Amino acid sequence: MMNQNIKMEKFAAGLEYDGSDYHGWQIQKSGILSIQLVVEKAISIVANHKVDIFCSGRTDAHVHSVGQVIHFQTFSVRENISWLLGINSCLPNGIVMRWIKKVPNIFHARYSAVSRCYRYIIYNNITRSSILRNRVYDVHRVLNVQAMYHASQCIVGEYDFSSFRSKKCQAYTPFRKIIFTHVYQLNKFIFIDIEANAFLQYMVRNIIGCLLEIGKMKKHFSWITYVLNKKNRFFCAPTAHPCGLYLLQVKYPKIFQLPK
Repeated sequence: MMNQNIKMEKFAAGLEYDGSDYHGWQIQKSGILSIQLVVEKAISIVANHKVDIFCSGRTDAHVHSVGQVIHFQTFSVRENISWLLGINSCLPNGIVMRWIKKVPNIFHARYSAVSRCYRYIIYNNITRSSILRNRVYDVHRVLNVQAMYHASQCIVGEYDFSSFRSKKCQAYTPFRKIIFTHVYQLNKFIFIDIEANAFLQYMVRNIIGCLLEIGKMKKHFSWITYVLNKKNRFFCAPTAHPCGLYLLQVKYPKIFQLPK
């Protein structure tokens, strides 16, 4: 049993990972490979005791991140650079801890977050990319980026996003507030950025699925409003493939002074 007089310190850390080979963030009862499982093991080795980690938001299977934030508590004393280098030496090549910082006990990676930002990357070309395999979503037909942009603006605000949630979603309420959306093209790449206070399960990918239907000119850009108002997953487009999705950034109050 742990000595109750031992002082526990809380740390926040930023993670970057290629989700291609992982079945999402959360540890599964079946023991299949997950980001959480691998990272907890690495931190526990350096801490020299079992460590539980908490994330800003669970990413789906094969989804990537350049901005995931976690926190954990430990009674072990290490310099920040020792934590960073030690943990990274225990992580596989597809996962890296980019920064680590001691935070006050009131900090929570999930509940202290103000918003989450996701980016979806489409490679819009007649042929697929071999180098970017599993890191972008290939679309071989020309997409109407302007229509996709106009559609994305229709969902900015606080709404009931039941039409865009997974049937397995266990969130208490379907209401979420989308703060910002943008769709733009650079050469053969189309980027879709979405920022919200929080997301429902599969919400981002279901929104992307609708934007793809609109970009392919199968639907008018206003159709996304129709889907939103239906509040029923049945009326939504197929869920977009996870390979092009990245957790880009998690924003927190300035008082925590976390690295960007």
